[in-house]
Amino acid sequence: MRAYWSQLRTELALTSRQGEQLLVSLGIPLLVLVFFSTVDVLPTGTDEPVDFLAPGVLALAVMSTAMVSLGIGTGFERAYGVLKRLGASPLGRPRWVAAKISSVLVVEVVQWVLLIAVALALGWSPAAGGWPAALVGGLLGTAAFGGLGLLMAGTLPGLGTLALANALYLVLLLTGGMVVPLDELPGAVAAVARVLPAAPLAEVLTGSLIEGRTVGAGAWVALAAWAVLAPAVAAATFRWE
Repeated sequence: MRAYWSQLRTELALTSRQGEQLLVSLGIPLLVLVFFSTVDVLPTGTDEPVDFLAPGVLALAVMSTAMVSLGIGTGFERAYGVLKRLGASPLGRPRWVAAKISSVLVVEVVQWVLLIAVALALGWSPAAGGWPAALVGGLLGTAAFGGLGLLMAGTLPGLGTLALANALYLVLLLTGGMVVPLDELPGAVAAVARVLPAAPLAEVLTGSLIEGRTVGAGAWVALAAWAVLAPAVAAATFRWE
């Protein structure tokens, strides 16, 4: 366990030094939350914009950390030969994977605490009974997007992972129902978005945390499928060097 804790501390220290990734992981969701909650320009379908935006931004934070930060960081570690050396060290690959997953969860907890505090200060009134479902959705989303991040990191060059992760982040941000409701998107775009992981995660969180809304069974099925399939494919195709 000592090797695991040491690696976890290292992962968190490295994360804290990556300013550009912290901007994506925390800065962008926070900016989206504050700006669009105070400037009522989006067709959110709620009395207060923050009631729709807060759950969506929590989903965005999961995507930022589990896919973009994890994928890009791991991709460059692989490109520089770090993973090859760690895999052959006393740490071993299983404890390295556990430390990576743990670091992602730690960062997400910090993100959620800060974003929830800001959202409450902006007047958010979440449905209190929806938090258990939202937490389960967050964990499933972490598995789904973490799998996608590791899939890119384990099969593409470091720069390729950087480009694809950021491009996918932007596309899912715009089409995943996190900022603009899916009902406001063109029908074909919304149909495709519903089978990608961002929209089901956003639906689970908004449906759980907006008073009077529910989560469709299709969203749970799609999110759970991505949470199983993405990590499985990543594990099967991951190249350590």
